Amino acid sequence: MNSRKLALMGLILALLGSFFVFDLGQYLNLETLKAQQTALNAQVAAQPWQSAGLFFLAYVAVTALSLPGAALMTLLAGALFGLLQGFILVSFASTLGATLAMLSSRFLLRDWVQARFGQRLAGIDKGVEREGAFYLFALRLVPVFPFFLINLAMGLTRLPARTYWWVSQLGMLPGTLVYVNAGRELGQLESLAGILSPGLLGAFVLLGVFPLIARKLLGLIQARRVYAGWHKPRTFDRNLLVIGAGAGGLVSAYIAAAVKAKVSLIEKHQMGGDCLNTGCVPSKALLRSAKLAHELKKAPALGFSGVQGTVDFPAVMQRIQRVIADIEPHDSVERYTGLGVEVIQGEAKILSPWSVEVNGQTLTSRNLIIAAGARPLVPKIPGLEQVQAYTSDSIWSLRQQPRWLLVLGGGPIGCELAQAFQRLGSQVIQVELAERLLPREDADASELVLSSLRADGVDVRLQHRAERFEVVDGEQRMIARRLDTGEEVCIAFDGLLLALGRVANVSGYGAEELGLALRPNGTLEVDEYLATRFPNIYAVGDVTGPYQFTHVAAHQAWYAAVNALFSGFKRFKVDYRVIPACTFTDPEVARVGLNESEAQAQGIAYEVTRYGIDDLDRAIADEAAHGFVKVLTVPGKDQILGVSIVGEHAGELLAEYVLAMKHNLGLNKILGTIHSYPTMAEANKYAAGEWKRAHAPQGLLRLVERFHTWRRS
Repeated sequence: MNSRKLALMGLILALLGSFFVFDLGQYLNLETLKAQQTALNAQVAAQPWQSAGLFFLAYVAVTALSLPGAALMTLLAGALFGLLQGFILVSFASTLGATLAMLSSRFLLRDWVQARFGQRLAGIDKGVEREGAFYLFALRLVPVFPFFLINLAMGLTRLPARTYWWVSQLGMLPGTLVYVNAGRELGQLESLAGILSPGLLGAFVLLGVFPLIARKLLGLIQARRVYAGWHKPRTFDRNLLVIGAGAGGLVSAYIAAAVKAKVSLIEKHQMGGDCLNTGCVPSKALLRSAKLAHELKKAPALGFSGVQGTVDFPAVMQRIQRVIADIEPHDSVERYTGLGVEVIQGEAKILSPWSVEVNGQTLTSRNLIIAAGARPLVPKIPGLEQVQAYTSDSIWSLRQQPRWLLVLGGGPIGCELAQAFQRLGSQVIQVELAERLLPREDADASELVLSSLRADGVDVRLQHRAERFEVVDGEQRMIARRLDTGEEVCIAFDGLLLALGRVANVSGYGAEELGLALRPNGTLEVDEYLATRFPNIYAVGDVTGPYQFTHVAAHQAWYAAVNALFSGFKRFKVDYRVIPACTFTDPEVARVGLNESEAQAQGIAYEVTRYGIDDLDRAIADEAAHGFVKVLTVPGKDQILGVSIVGEHAGELLAEYVLAMKHNLGLNKILGTIHSYPTMAEANKYAAGEWKRAHAPQGLLRLVERFHTWRRS
């Protein structure tokens, strides 16, 4: 630290030390000031300019040093100097003091913070460069944090000092006026009866309602900025228009129709979206057929001999289409039309924040919800265009079973489909870049899934990076490199499945033209109410994340629809506290809340309670004695932080913990709940029992043991 920084820090510490050593804070309390009011008024009357100057310097010092008492001094300004003079004094003194505090923070701390958190600070600086002035104005007008914290924090950014000055000056004007006025009214109070004076009551009312008024004013200012250049219609054809008829769009439209709003739902492809047509439904239908093929191999263990079966692959794939057709009426045009939703089949194009073009017709709506979903990621790997590649969207068109299926990716989709195709008779080679499968799960869960896949015959190759594809003498090949040895390997295949994640659909329907912001991962950016930068345009589901689950899209849809339709009266922040997830491999992997990897990464203290399902009676009877229930709790308490379950029906077993976490029920409540015998759900009770056993009061048990010994004597 250079000499100038040392000198400034020494001065600040000396001033702060003097404040506390000489107990100057005793003069900045309401009782002392009220007791000295007569003397202070006399001083101001005798020497108005000198008093104003001293008060100005004192106010600057208090705010520049981030000392407590600025709010009280603002009241004092009104009591001593009146509304106009007090307002002028405080307005300029507070801005000068705040700017000095900001510059001191920048001079003393920014380099140190930059050296340690440079990458994070770079992102913040970009945001401040783009929206810093408005963000500061919002904090000044409706302070989410105390002003002294704002001063210190803004010093760590690159916001220009002149911008900081004028934005602070402008942003603090309304609050300053309200507080100075309250101080003026309090200064005129001569007896308790004066408390009931209209002026003082009005000042207190204004203090109370100011934050509400300020928030409303800020909303109007923000809306004016956002909607600048757009022409808002005087009337609207409908209350809500939803783009996309997947899970998020369907539920949004359903809710709007249920509360008697006029709503239109636009879908360019298939009702039901990915979940019905290419995702959840077809994959689970495939898994059911694969499970039967696997069960036939387990027949001897169940007392059967000579049980055989031949996979009719085209019939399996045809059954999937039948299952889709059977569920299709739940998401059909006819059903939603009957519910009161106007369903329009066509491609939507957003023209303005309130208008959408579809099939050559322009529709207007007060609010829009974007539920455009996502699509499989197709990587840019040299030679990929030369081979026949499928994704989770297109694999369902297969009617001829691949003999050698290469699955690229070790996430949930890759693992589920690799296991299914292997059990149905293909030889599957699964390639994953990471050191283990299912990298978002704990290592013990990933290991069980890996063991199961390999036991089924899947050739799992970890730490392999795909480098290129080629076709040699009609043979399709992938050239990969082993990351552990650097060796180049060649993998031949006659079918390729790309299962490398999904990419949000953020283009083609007007989002780009509206300038809707994207997150670094490519999803639409929304606030805690699911609104985009336009307060009347919301986004739900895979297009925004943060979780790409059907049930999360439906969960978000309630918030988006209610916020869109009733935002002028009440809005709700979307609740992501308890989000369940399930990977439908065999064994299933289900979890809610934190797992160990996440708790360790976030530095959250936890205890682990583990119950092995291999000890469960029903699991033994079902030849399903594998897996575990793992519960993370607050150390010393039964409060659940997260649960991971691996085993048969893990997704169903998880529901009890989802309910418990949602309603803040601990393991003691689960332990005290009767579970039918014999069921898999007993695993939850036994896990709670393991926790209870580990937290048994040993001292009390020793006393009870002595009591029983005494009773026997």
